[in-house]
Amino acid sequence: MELLAYFQNRRSVRSYTGAPVPEEAVNQILQAGMLSASGKALRPWEFIVVRNKETLRALAECRKPAAKMLQDADCAIVVLGDEARSDVWVEDCSVVMANMHLMADGLGVGSCWVQGRLRGASAGGSSEAFVRKLLGFPEHLRLEAILTLGMPVQRPEPHCLEELPTEKIHRETY
Repeated sequence: MELLAYFQNRRSVRSYTGAPVPEEAVNQILQAGMLSASGKALRPWEFIVVRNKETLRALAECRKPAAKMLQDADCAIVVLGDEARSDVWVEDCSVVMANMHLMADGLGVGSCWVQGRLRGASAGGSSEAFVRKLLGFPEHLRLEAILTLGMPVQRPEPHCLEELPTEKIHRETY
């Protein structure tokens, strides 16, 4: 498939069949994340792969409004960044999320980006504090986002190139 077609086809998927995501697919999605570009090649990210159903159900309360798609996901990848390691950890972790999102779609796996940084949990407090308490990651790491993974109930229609807001493109000057 042409690279632009991958971008067109990548859509957030929030409804999953319950079928398992093959371990090989999860590994390839993680590899895509690990291959991401990062400032000064510092790779300030860490991942937590969650497949336990009880933990996924609990994780669904990490966001207000709740990230309910986590309840039916087969897997979630929590992306953490080390702000002491890099001043651009947010950008680096965002590139990781984008790469994993695209890889999941390329493998036929549905995925959805659940923003964690600067968000609040359903019961109050920050999403980061909620996820840290649930998963036990150290204080020096910061929550960027969670990528949900599951086999999609249906494939959303691809983005249409003709509908892109080209008025947002400026050349030479604004």
